[in-house]
Amino acid sequence: MSDETRADAGGARTAVVIPAAGRGVRLGPGAPKALRALSGTPMLIHAVRAMAASRSVSLVVVVAPPDGAAEVKSLLADHALPERTDFLVVPGGDSRQESVKLGLDALPDGIDIVLVHDAARPLVPVDTVDAVIEAVRDGAPAVVPALPLADTVKEVVPTTDGSPEPVVATPSRARLRAVQTPQGFDHATLARAHETVTDDVTDDASMVERLGLQVVLVPGHEEAFKVTRPLDLVLAEAVLARRRANDGF
Repeated sequence: MSDETRADAGGARTAVVIPAAGRGVRLGPGAPKALRALSGTPMLIHAVRAMAASRSVSLVVVVAPPDGAAEVKSLLADHALPERTDFLVVPGGDSRQESVKLGLDALPDGIDIVLVHDAARPLVPVDTVDAVIEAVRDGAPAVVPALPLADTVKEVVPTTDGSPEPVVATPSRARLRAVQTPQGFDHATLARAHETVTDDVTDDASMVERLGLQVVLVPGHEEAFKVTRPLDLVLAEAVLARRRANDGF
């Protein structure tokens, strides 16, 4: 694979960083979550294909477990991936934040837009990927796909002994969104966020918020859910079965 990246239709070069160094303990013992099989193919491969399905994406950087880079390279080599997209594997760090930073450090010159995508979201439709890229291309420094909440949310005082948790507030659901990935960024903005924000955050958009910059949302998709628990694997298998039946996926 060439190290060169190609400009997309809008003149901006887009790369994706996929942190896949986590162990995924909530799915139980065994292989790291990203390497668990989904319809016979590792979730990571599904996630890489989902990102590479966008014609705007010219490079996908997979951040592997520190001791698993060789295994991930073999996985990418063993599965059919779009020839128009280049792929790179780098060892990750001890945290997601550190792994994303290592992925950013591996990007070649000339990348204008960076997407950060969870390997555990293997079924993101290409339209969602393209919508995030387009919003960054239109000038937003940070873009997040998100869905309205279906459930009422309660703020509580957490307990650690299993006792009932007191409710302290019920936020208005109309103002809340559940965020997904890929999250998209102006490359320079995301790089600055990772250089300057040292607090532990749950997503990269939060780091950009800490810089005082505006983060905007675009519509997410119900099939972009995160595979975290065993039931999520069942749902993902059902989505893939429906795609095969309806679209010949």
